[in-house]
Amino acid sequence: MGTILQFLTRTRHTGRLHVTDLVTYGYLLLGTLLMFGPVVWLVLSSFKTSAEVVKFPPRLLPYRQATVAVEGYDKPLPLYVVTQEDGSKLRLAQVRRVGLEAQMVDPANPEEIRRVHINDRQPVESVVFSLDNFVEGVQSFSFLRYLRNSVVVTVAATILTLLVNSMAAFALSKYQFRGRNTIFLVMISTLMVPLSVVLVPVFLVITQVGWNNNLLGVIVPGAATPTGVFLLRQYMLTIPDDLLDSGRIDGASEWRIYTQIILPLARPALAVLTIFSVMWRWNDFLWPLVVLSRSEMFTLQVGLNSFQGELNVQWNLILAMTVLTLLPITIVFAFLQKSITTGIATTGLK
Repeated sequence: MGTILQFLTRTRHTGRLHVTDLVTYGYLLLGTLLMFGPVVWLVLSSFKTSAEVVKFPPRLLPYRQATVAVEGYDKPLPLYVVTQEDGSKLRLAQVRRVGLEAQMVDPANPEEIRRVHINDRQPVESVVFSLDNFVEGVQSFSFLRYLRNSVVVTVAATILTLLVNSMAAFALSKYQFRGRNTIFLVMISTLMVPLSVVLVPVFLVITQVGWNNNLLGVIVPGAATPTGVFLLRQYMLTIPDDLLDSGRIDGASEWRIYTQIILPLARPALAVLTIFSVMWRWNDFLWPLVVLSRSEMFTLQVGLNSFQGELNVQWNLILAMTVLTLLPITIVFAFLQKSITTGIATTGLK
């Protein structure tokens, strides 16, 4: 811990700050706020009530108004601090509000109703990290079913992506044939084609083969990714061809060379592609939304859309469920971030 603190607080000149130190720390602080500020806001807002989420001006912490049980009333009433004409303050519970006037009662004397101008009262609030939004969100839609669908799509699509991309990268990096570089450039150029351009043709193909409203329609189309082929090809180019020639001399087939020589040596690049593929498939929304129309086939990202009605959007539940859907991918990234940096550094993306 001391080493980390010493690294974070080091300066250009020993014992004093230089103007470059101030600029550097200011730049780093701004970058930290831009990167983690929205995430912090999302997590804190997931604990807020629906009224607090849309409150203006917005507040960072999840405040919640205190309530009190009053004799003669079925539900707890919201509690306010009322400023009287003489400057004294009372804690009263609000029964109802009519225009600019609030009808309030003293919890100790609920028979007498007092009429108070709304500007003369302030809500009694405190910071509360309640799990009500998470509980209600899980109970409001089939969270476990959508979670299962997301896991199936993510795992199956990732395995298929590793298989297809590694085979394509193996051919483009280790086989000499006419048009190899042209095929690679055409494949890489597809990165400039947005999904919206090919959305309708791909959907028509999926419909023709009967994969509409089927998880296969979500898994298969995105199996071959130009990013994955590029990543693996750049790494496989660093593997000496002499190893492959030695295997051929020993009588190994091309499939055995691929499985027992190329794949083990390309493990760092495969780890990077695995992490990328998990993030892509888990967070994918547009394509599953187009392919899947039956609710029992929804993934988590598509299932979140069910909280958006025609006249009412339950932002508090959407925020809470968004935090839950981000937890698995965050945990995976936290444990494998070292593999990401190590793999990228050794795949030609320097």
